[in-house]
Amino acid sequence: MSATVTNTTSEGNTWGGGNQPLKASYGKLMMWFFIVSDGLSFSGFLAAYGFSRFKFIDAWPIADEVFTHVPFTHESYPMIYVAFMTFVLIMSSVTMVLAVDAGHHMKKNKVIWYMFFTIIGGAIFVGSQAWEWNTFIKGEYGAVETKGGKILQFLDTEGNRVALADFATTIPTERTQHERKNGLWFRSEGPLASYSIEEVKAGFAANPNLLIRTQTLTETGEKTVLSREESLLRLNRDAALIVEGANLRHNEYGTPLFADFFFFITGFHGFHVFSGVMINIIIFFNVIIGTYERRGHYEMVEKVGLYWHFVDLVWVFVFTFFYLV
Repeated sequence: MSATVTNTTSEGNTWGGGNQPLKASYGKLMMWFFIVSDGLSFSGFLAAYGFSRFKFIDAWPIADEVFTHVPFTHESYPMIYVAFMTFVLIMSSVTMVLAVDAGHHMKKNKVIWYMFFTIIGGAIFVGSQAWEWNTFIKGEYGAVETKGGKILQFLDTEGNRVALADFATTIPTERTQHERKNGLWFRSEGPLASYSIEEVKAGFAANPNLLIRTQTLTETGEKTVLSREESLLRLNRDAALIVEGANLRHNEYGTPLFADFFFFITGFHGFHVFSGVMINIIIFFNVIIGTYERRGHYEMVEKVGLYWHFVDLVWVFVFTFFYLV
């Protein structure tokens, strides 16, 4: 009996302990567990986005009309800067692969340089995303929200968006911000719009080349453009609020639900990228001071590489859902 017990607890037995499942260390396995669980979270968010989009398809913004901005220029370049951000993030994943490979060959200097390029790519992406948020929040054209919560956008006769600043007439009006000292009961009020409803109506009536586009879809799947007479009637009858930019309650491009998902999902992903950049910086300095040379391996670089590839892969899906589909 004792011989049998000794045999079952011998070093070579599968259940004797001390072995590495799937030839992976404990740290790499835990990273994979985290990636799987985090991937399920992103899957749930994107699934909710997809269901919401198809439920409110008539009010959903068109990506080519929302993401048209490029830093340092006022021209319209649909999706160009978003494509640039995506390219930078994917290339940072390539440099991370090269850093991991250099670590396997114990080439410290190459690991340092490839980690440095990865950090730069991640920093550019995070900065670009912050700029994109700021542009999305400020808006460019402005719109009118109706009493029923629908968005009315202004077009010229060629179908191009027209900004409120291009036609709104300045009318001397008393529009003061609510203050507690004036005795009004309120919780909060955002900043006043640049123009009042009366100014927009007057400017629209004075410009015969302006039309209104509603959120209702035509049979071809395009937004409905009203005639001049219908535009005047709809604006005078239903206009309730001037909307400039996007926030969690109002969105000049369409339904506020789009802005809610945009801020939450891209913000959640941006937090992951920012965290990855911070972790990569720590690992970068550890490589410089020779921490992994003394350990005899660069497995830590490989583990953060797994996280970085996951972040890049998630962005591919976010990019597809928000900007392409």
